[in-house]
Amino acid sequence: MGEFVRLEVDGGIGTIRLERPPVNAINGQVTAELAVAAQEATERDDVRAVILYGGEKTFCGGADVKEMVARSYVEMRAFGTKLQNTVAAVAAIPKPVVAAITGYALGGGLELAMGADYRIAGDNVKVGQPEILLGIIPGAGGTQRLARLVGPSKAKDLVFTGRFAKADEALSLGLVDQLVAPDDVYSAAQKWAGQFANGPAVALAQAKAAIDGGLDMDLASGLKLETQLFTALWATEDQTTGMTSFVENGPGKATFEGK
Repeated sequence: MGEFVRLEVDGGIGTIRLERPPVNAINGQVTAELAVAAQEATERDDVRAVILYGGEKTFCGGADVKEMVARSYVEMRAFGTKLQNTVAAVAAIPKPVVAAITGYALGGGLELAMGADYRIAGDNVKVGQPEILLGIIPGAGGTQRLARLVGPSKAKDLVFTGRFAKADEALSLGLVDQLVAPDDVYSAAQKWAGQFANGPAVALAQAKAAIDGGLDMDLASGLKLETQLFTALWATEDQTTGMTSFVENGPGKATFEGK
């Protein structure tokens, strides 16, 4: 368990919780601890789905500018690589991952949220990539994941201006997937993640690998990847369980072991 980031597990759901008041600013230590938490969530069999959460007030206000401003180019290149690799590690967790966004998700905070598979936000949140206002650009995946989520022209508008988008706009852009009352963000994320706590873990991992991997390929290559991942599931116990249950009892009644 880190000083600023910890993984809490309950009922098959692992919550990666950021706790660096007042806004969970991302520094070198947070980056390192987040990477450890992502690895632990990946490896633990009792974690079947993951919530990214920054607490009731703020998801994450972005990178720690006070720490960054004093770095040299060489130091910043090393930190930037580690930060991007850490967000990539979160995105690569082979389980459903939901970001529970309260308050603000700005800069590196929004980049972290975009590493999730699904984003639930309070209806009062503000999100954005304000790096341009500091004379820099997003460096933890913001120029890439944002464009893939909302399209290049809308991504350029947000990145070029550095403006904050309110909750309704973020929803209409597809930058967040669900809006709820601010006090209900974490419980809504638990409900979403809870769908998968007893699900077919290997099939869920294969589904995520097929979708994410296919986005980086042409259609023909993506279809080949899908076939490989699809047929590989006949080596799992869950495939036998799921199909046998369907034949004998109808859909949606299988009890999976995640094997």
